[in-house]
Amino acid sequence: MRTHYCGELNSGLIGQEVILCGWVHRRRDHGGVIFIDLRDREGLIQVVLDPDRAEVFALAEQARSEYVLRIEGRVRPRPEGTVNKDLPTGEVEVLGTGLTILNAAETPPFQLDTHSADTSEEVRLRYRYVDLRRPEMQERLRVRSRVTRVMRNFLDDHGFLDIETPILTKSTPEGARDYLVPSRTHPGEFFALPQSPQLFKQLLMMSGMDRYYQVARCFRDEDLRADRQPEFTQLDIEVSFMTEDALTGLMEEMIRRLFKEVLDTDLPNPFPRLTYAEAMRRFGSDKPDLRVPLELIDVGDLMVDVDFKVFSGPAQDPKGRVVALCLPKGGDLTRREIDEYTKFVGIYGAKGLA
Repeated sequence: MRTHYCGELNSGLIGQEVILCGWVHRRRDHGGVIFIDLRDREGLIQVVLDPDRAEVFALAEQARSEYVLRIEGRVRPRPEGTVNKDLPTGEVEVLGTGLTILNAAETPPFQLDTHSADTSEEVRLRYRYVDLRRPEMQERLRVRSRVTRVMRNFLDDHGFLDIETPILTKSTPEGARDYLVPSRTHPGEFFALPQSPQLFKQLLMMSGMDRYYQVARCFRDEDLRADRQPEFTQLDIEVSFMTEDALTGLMEEMIRRLFKEVLDTDLPNPFPRLTYAEAMRRFGSDKPDLRVPLELIDVGDLMVDVDFKVFSGPAQDPKGRVVALCLPKGGDLTRREIDEYTKFVGIYGAKGLA
């Protein structure tokens, strides 16, 4: 059906006959010569169709955006001055000698070569199959695939077994509500979808499967929030006969390899470590984002004798705390913005803000 992906063509293939399949990303008619940018998951290639081959040219005239084509042709260098340095395949083009329209297409609901922010999310989700054709969306799927592959390879190399656990199970007392699935064979009874494979991991450890992992699907019947969603995927791991430090070191090594192989980013060895007490004292959170340089500074000793009881009270209380956050350009905040931040920090237990 095809010999190459569009994005694979380069100067090393000049002179070769190729067969390509893909979508019409863009079509241009330049004075009797038709140019088609053909797109597949690996990228774009420019296809040139001359009127010398009347039948092929007539089909090319019918092609429109998002038509699915099969094109036969010969790879050749682009004419001098027309090389596209922004395109990996920009040094070559394909002179089309055969064309088949595999599928016609209606006019797309939005342009695929525009930024996703220019199209409403509602429209993108309604036409998800079109949205997923965007290069940025396809790259995200490729990154996810590479992440999963690197993790699997690393864990396989370190003696972990990839074991699949059941999806239909019993309800377990965890942090959120379970999704329930009615049983046809047992009227009035229900299966629960697992929030995580916790029970099965423990069974596997007791059974002697001392290193287990699974890229597991998890389900939680709760309202959508910034850090919660109804279903998600997590890397699930359980081990026996391993110390906490050994397991932590192994996971750090896996994350370092993951960032290096997927993003070509070097992470420190070892990772920086904070005690719970230090994290709470400096950031007020047990999972601080260390990319944010803002830290809490204790000023209780300065507030003990002030007349403002809102500050002096907590400063004198052994369980109280008064801290300052040095905010760049904080002096530019309006009173309204400060009041909104005061409401916001109340969500996390702060008694006040000034």
